[in-house]
Amino acid sequence: MGHFNTDALEAAATDLAERGIDVVRLSYSDLMGTERGRDLMVSNLTRTVGDGVAFCRTVYGTTPGGDVVAIEGGLEAGLPDVVAFPDAATLVDVPWEPGVAHVIADVFNPDGSPSQESPRNVLRRVLDRFADLGMQPIVGPELEFFVLQKDESAPSGWSRYGEATGNVYVSGLRGDPENVLLRSLRSLAGYGLDVVAANHEFSSGQFEINLWHSHALDAADRAYRFKGAVKELARREGKLATFMAKPYNDEGGSGFHLHFSTLDDAGSSLFDDPDGVDGLSSIGRSAIAGVLAHAPALAALSNPTINSYKRFGPDTLAPWLIDWGLDNRSAMVRIPPERGEASRLELRLGDATANPYLAIAGLLAAAYLGIRDEMEAPAALEGYGYDTSKAEMLPMSLGQSLDALEADADFVDLLGPAFVQTFVAFKRDELERFSKFVTDWEFSEYAYHL
Repeated sequence: MGHFNTDALEAAATDLAERGIDVVRLSYSDLMGTERGRDLMVSNLTRTVGDGVAFCRTVYGTTPGGDVVAIEGGLEAGLPDVVAFPDAATLVDVPWEPGVAHVIADVFNPDGSPSQESPRNVLRRVLDRFADLGMQPIVGPELEFFVLQKDESAPSGWSRYGEATGNVYVSGLRGDPENVLLRSLRSLAGYGLDVVAANHEFSSGQFEINLWHSHALDAADRAYRFKGAVKELARREGKLATFMAKPYNDEGGSGFHLHFSTLDDAGSSLFDDPDGVDGLSSIGRSAIAGVLAHAPALAALSNPTINSYKRFGPDTLAPWLIDWGLDNRSAMVRIPPERGEASRLELRLGDATANPYLAIAGLLAAAYLGIRDEMEAPAALEGYGYDTSKAEMLPMSLGQSLDALEADADFVDLLGPAFVQTFVAFKRDELERFSKFVTDWEFSEYAYHL
């Protein structure tokens, strides 16, 4: 027997075997939100995971291109391990892979202490602070993505699936000529994600599938699983699903909106106050103020790639300024019109590349600081946004947002200094690599004339 408690897994393994499940796919999130993991045989599950399943710690420093970034405790420490231990409460059958179940793992150091780089642990760290206030954060994720089809004539080898204009908010074959979205929706419904709706979004080949709200950790788990599942289901169709923030110059980007509220220990909304200004409580208004105050640092987590900042700008329906408004989709923070138990804020800052654990942790950290410090929200945006005389601009590059993150001491303390150090090192490497890369735009702009 190892040093982790395997009692819940022993019972689960028996149930899995009786139902013909012989493989458990253990999975955890890296910094990017990409799934890392291993397939484990159910017949030896508890023996295999008793001491945790070992992975090289530099998985947190591995880039999309396969390079290894120097992070503290990584290369210079001799490439030590972290260990992953499955959270039995997250076991769920994979509908499109008979005989396979999926489980989310928590990541630890070999001495049993939580890995500070683990995005799931970062979110737990922030949730502990809300628990100290007697509050239970509730989150509803909304994610957009593009589906691409193979196209040998396209420079990338891929073109947008179902190319057509004006198909926003349609369903059926009009925007989904091969019913890819419909099949995906049905598969996801059997995967324990609590999906509730799907539609074609504004751009050609762009779709949105909505997840129901729940407690923040569960919402993050479901959003993390959702992104991996959507990509896997697209592969089964011979297509590519991408959550890239802005994959095309001639179309808008893909957002990751988060609806957020918090409950007291009795399950009542702490954002609602019929007698408050705009029907919002002082806690709700302080949460808004915190999100605005820490928005530049929050952008580093909600918009974590170089490409992310090409989604921003006037008339994009993506944020550009640090503002909030009542049922106003041109604001960074929108307050939907519902009140009572449905009182909430919608953060429209994030793009679909964001790691769900980190995006939610960042939102909650900013809101917590506003609530803790009893911050006052400024006046709400009136009319259409994108007027720089009314509000400050968000960071307009990844470098600027990383600078803001490092400078926001309270925000860093909540997330964990060790995590922030690793995250910033990983992202600074991305900036350095890009700065040396010659793009197609540069060749087109300069080669003939200069």
